Amino acid sequence: MNRPSGGPPNPMNRDPRGGDRNDPRGAAGGQRDSHRVNRQIRVPQIRVIGPEGEQLGIMTADEGRDLAGEQGLDLVEVAPGAIPPVCKIMDYGKFRYETSKKASQAKATRVELKTITLRPKTDTHDLETKITQARGFIDRGDRVKLVMRLRGRENAHKDLWFGKMDAIINALVDIAACTQRPREEGKTITASLEPMGSVPAGSGSN
Repeated sequence: MNRPSGGPPNPMNRDPRGGDRNDPRGAAGGQRDSHRVNRQIRVPQIRVIGPEGEQLGIMTADEGRDLAGEQGLDLVEVAPGAIPPVCKIMDYGKFRYETSKKASQAKATRVELKTITLRPKTDTHDLETKITQARGFIDRGDRVKLVMRLRGRENAHKDLWFGKMDAIINALVDIAACTQRPREEGKTITASLEPMGSVPAGSGSN
């Protein structure tokens, strides 16, 4: 139902930077932001991550906005290229500030490329350890390269291992941008990640 003109504004339409969240432009000055927020998210289904990184499952965008609104937070699309797109519940104003701060710190310090090596049959506990390790590197502003080494018959089941790499990337979408999607390099499958905010929107590799 349309709100009568002159009535109080819908709080979910207000942008934490000022302005209207329905406006795809950024803050004053008309600069376009790199994330869709709240009412800008119009896809039928999304995968939602909670404020503490917990997986809340697949739901409609309206349901995700309702969950965010109940906590006084924003629904932010963090991985538009995923199927379905991944959104996180967060304080978007705080997120933008911290992202800008990390980007500034990264420019002032040497950014390192950290390599994390995996095996196709890495068990769940070890996989969680690898994800935690990657998260620590990214939090410090470093880039991360994931390398999965294949042996013998493992080369015949590459679809499974590509899926496993995608799962790792999806576990880090709240803090990292994927600059190189999983791909074959000889007898390995590799992917690359960088801290969120250090990669211009739309510059990730397919």
